[in-house]
Amino acid sequence: MLKIYDNRIFHLANDAVSYILYLLPNGQLGHLYYGPRLDVDEATLTEYTKLESKSGGTVHFSADNTLFTLADQLQEYPVYGTSDFRQGAVAVSQNTTPFYLNFTYQGYSVAHEKKRDLRFPRSFAKAGAVDVLTIDLTDTAHDLKLQQHYAIFAQGGAVVRWQTLTNTGTAPVTIDRMLSGGLDLPTADYQFVQLSGNWVRERHVKVRPLAQGTTSIESQRGASSHQQNPYVALQAKNGTLRSGDAYGFNLIYSGNFLAQAEVNEWDQTRFMIGIHPDQFAWQLDPSASFSTPEAVLTYSSAGLNGLSQENAVFARDHVMAPKWRDQPRPVVLNSWEAAYFDFDTDMLLKLAAAGKKVGVDCFVLDDGWFGQRDSDRSSLGDWQANKRKFPHGLTQFAQSIRDLGLDFGLWFEPEMVSPDAKLLAAHPDWVVAPPDERRAIARNQYVLDFANPTVVDNLFDQMKQVIDATKLTYIKWDMNRNITEAFSQYLAKTGRPQGEFFHRYICGVYDLYARLLKAYPDLLIEGCAGGGGRFDLGIMFYSPMIWVSDDTDALERLKIQTGTALAYPLSAMSNHVTAVPNDQLNRTTPLATRFNVALFGSLGYELDLTKESPAVLAAIAEQIKTYKKLQPLVLTGRFEFLRTLAEGDHNTLAWAMVAADDSQIVLGFYRVLADPDGDAVDRLAIPFADPHARYAISGRDAVVTGSALKHLGLRLPYEFNGPNEAVAELKGDFQSKVLILTKEANDAL
Repeated sequence: MLKIYDNRIFHLANDAVSYILYLLPNGQLGHLYYGPRLDVDEATLTEYTKLESKSGGTVHFSADNTLFTLADQLQEYPVYGTSDFRQGAVAVSQNTTPFYLNFTYQGYSVAHEKKRDLRFPRSFAKAGAVDVLTIDLTDTAHDLKLQQHYAIFAQGGAVVRWQTLTNTGTAPVTIDRMLSGGLDLPTADYQFVQLSGNWVRERHVKVRPLAQGTTSIESQRGASSHQQNPYVALQAKNGTLRSGDAYGFNLIYSGNFLAQAEVNEWDQTRFMIGIHPDQFAWQLDPSASFSTPEAVLTYSSAGLNGLSQENAVFARDHVMAPKWRDQPRPVVLNSWEAAYFDFDTDMLLKLAAAGKKVGVDCFVLDDGWFGQRDSDRSSLGDWQANKRKFPHGLTQFAQSIRDLGLDFGLWFEPEMVSPDAKLLAAHPDWVVAPPDERRAIARNQYVLDFANPTVVDNLFDQMKQVIDATKLTYIKWDMNRNITEAFSQYLAKTGRPQGEFFHRYICGVYDLYARLLKAYPDLLIEGCAGGGGRFDLGIMFYSPMIWVSDDTDALERLKIQTGTALAYPLSAMSNHVTAVPNDQLNRTTPLATRFNVALFGSLGYELDLTKESPAVLAAIAEQIKTYKKLQPLVLTGRFEFLRTLAEGDHNTLAWAMVAADDSQIVLGFYRVLADPDGDAVDRLAIPFADPHARYAISGRDAVVTGSALKHLGLRLPYEFNGPNEAVAELKGDFQSKVLILTKEANDAL
């Protein structure tokens, strides 16, 4: 629902939230409110949009010394330097001379549909399920037109913002900074919640209080990165996991980004997110336009848990491809940790056959199948089958996999090239680096210049030949190094600024994705970037599954998947059960625990099944059967945080999935280390249990009331502590238990 009052107050609302903006006295856009749905009328809004100022003796906006300043105003798309000394969202210059921008209101338009377009990742919604408000503003002194776009959906707490800047003049200008928007808040009573880490420990939850000054995260690596995810939450200081106001901010984008909260002298908070302005300079020619990636704002009054649910629903409904929203993902067997580079056709077929016996759906041949690839030092860029490993050709091998009753998938790393590749020898100017200068090499490879459309053409043609020959249904798309010496010889030849490189690079990545999916609409592409180095909404737009992390240790995955679930849906998380001792940490965890962690996502296996005992194979077969029964909850259910490792108890954690119709609850309970002083009775409240229903609990004879589950709590598995050996369910370190609570058909009490 969108209501407009006197062409100066704009109220976007649905049943969950309201977002209100209005015209300031200078014709720019001010922000009034974003939060729980408001029922207001024009008189009320007029009262609340009367100008107030905290500024005292600050610089006034207008030449006639009118008592109006931007210094303390909540704004929609602020600019620096015109009575507001906070950082601005947009900056433009011409021949190095800065413009002091003044975008004033001209009019608006409204649309009620937002189509999905593969050319660039953006949110979408069917006709009637979204209101899109576009407000036109102009800076006549500098011949610029700015369009502010807002989208609110029929359901949920999300508001999407983006901008389009058009040069209406006769000479080029340079966009030096153009963020995707954000939110001005009247207070600073928030904690800054970020998802940070490194390779094999991505998206750990880190929290710090806001204070006067700037708190920020960023990536300038050419990807959203292992180190910082573009998702940030502002949580009320008195909030808990399940209560209190919380705002979420994300970016439907996979390249360099900046996300920051600036607190001024009056404890007002300005949050902004978008393309990182460092290393960015976009030449905007006459009549040309530039649009920012979309910023996603979400709100919940139910703490980080509620915010997590808002984020998941938004991503599933408005980012992920509709084909895959509810469609089961295949349970894959990936060859990587089973064989690495050391395999031949016979070995792979035996592995695939073992996978078929335990119930996997798809065999994915990972790295090492092409060129002369026996290590990570060779052949990237030459995507033809290794003739020594596949003497009868990859086409015949793929058919052999299908003859087993399995789908076939392959690993590619299309953005990279090895020093010995024929592709590099033929096109030395296709590498990202200045010509004739020192260039860094990482993981024994260089980055291809995806800002160059001819490079994208070549990779599409190579991949198409393989897809057609093997009838691929699954691709794992990897990207294993960050960009250094960011220079495009293509841009240099065409006269475009090097400041355009990083954005044009990621647009090239999106272009290859789009071309593959247009040519092969049923192709499932699993996103991967050295593990979780590009786990973002931009990749999720094309890849309904993203490899969460190269760290497959179950205990580390508890932390990684906790942070990931704060911002993204479970169905997007690609989780594999691997062998022990774990290849990253050399830790040995029980098979049940490895599965119980991987269950909360899209399941796969990555171990040599031909070397496992009959007992292990039987257990894996049962795991896969269980997963397939529960997969609807992963796809369309509601995720619940019940206990996290960051809440004072650093030894136990609990998650839950709730069926879309509330008929079933799947609870995962995890204990890191055995505790000799553990309570004889440990209960966990289930606050979302139906108090008017009864629940059967898997593995137990008792049927309990939902009211008891809410208030007394669910009895957790007994831990072995010596005297209770006969009844103990969990013994030793790294233990877990999945309990399935099923609402009885006759649920009236």
